Amino acid sequence: MSRPPVRVGVIGTGALGFHHARLLRRMSGVTFAGIYDTNPVRAAEVAKQLETVAHEGLAALLERVDAVTVAVPTPAHAEVGMAVLERGIALLMEKPLADTVAGAEQLVRRAARGVVLQVGHVERFNRAVRAAAPYLDEPRFLQIDRLAPFQPRGTDVAVILDLMIHDLDLVLELVRAPVMEVRATGVALLTPHVDIANARLEFANGAIANVTASRVSRERTRKLRIFQPTGYCSLDLAQGSGDFFRLKPGWQSLGATTLEQIVEHVRLDAPEAEPLKLELESFVRAVRGEEEVVVSGAAGAQALALAFRVAAAVQASPLAQPAPLAATRP
Repeated sequence: MSRPPVRVGVIGTGALGFHHARLLRRMSGVTFAGIYDTNPVRAAEVAKQLETVAHEGLAALLERVDAVTVAVPTPAHAEVGMAVLERGIALLMEKPLADTVAGAEQLVRRAARGVVLQVGHVERFNRAVRAAAPYLDEPRFLQIDRLAPFQPRGTDVAVILDLMIHDLDLVLELVRAPVMEVRATGVALLTPHVDIANARLEFANGAIANVTASRVSRERTRKLRIFQPTGYCSLDLAQGSGDFFRLKPGWQSLGATTLEQIVEHVRLDAPEAEPLKLELESFVRAVRGEEEVVVSGAAGAQALALAFRVAAAVQASPLAQPAPLAATRP
């Protein structure tokens, strides 16, 4: 017996919400119920382009759905998220889960009453990350660089909440140990908020992560390097590609004289797919009860709390700017 399609809508149709709607309206097992945006002009424009319905109010959309994805400005996440969860409607909230830890925890508590809550940390679905997964085993040192050219979108918060939080979520998922110490520096260059930041994270199991995020770089870079007892992973998150290097079995007896002679190179590969599409498909399966949520509300709240620890460390550093960071209150 086939299950009825999941009725899904999208709240917020900016740059990212547009792509949510674009993908969901053609997704198998989904009945797309339309969109809602507080900007009626934008809503009408997207509705026309995607041949869907722009609802006049949030309540009108929520009356017609089983699940929604939310891609509104970060300061509105907690309010909109609670309006959705209070109706028992499944929710995929774009990252960060909220603009405060308290707001994130409120959403998590409400969802714990039996409502699906997923957080849009889309890098979990990156092709390179998926390809590396079978080879990852107790990472000990991680180096992550996420550099981007300047653009106005997202500058209402510090780069830590705008970009670095992607990598904080990845690090927490890969290391799976408590963060014991955070050291960080950062500066505001083109906005009132921190535009470039570096954080060093030390974990209870001895692992260390060095994370850099910038939105004032000339070129776009998204690279993750992972060192572990069994080898070394080099991942290009922008290209979705990667390499794994490990010592050949019995390398001590090979009589080798160069590193290349004792190291095996594995080209990492995974099926090509749009990460956002994979994320949305996983959400729909979770709504149907077919699988667990990939990025839970608790994981989203944990990444957000770590982002605020990094922000606090930046403020306390000698390089801290006089202007306060955006949303640094817990």
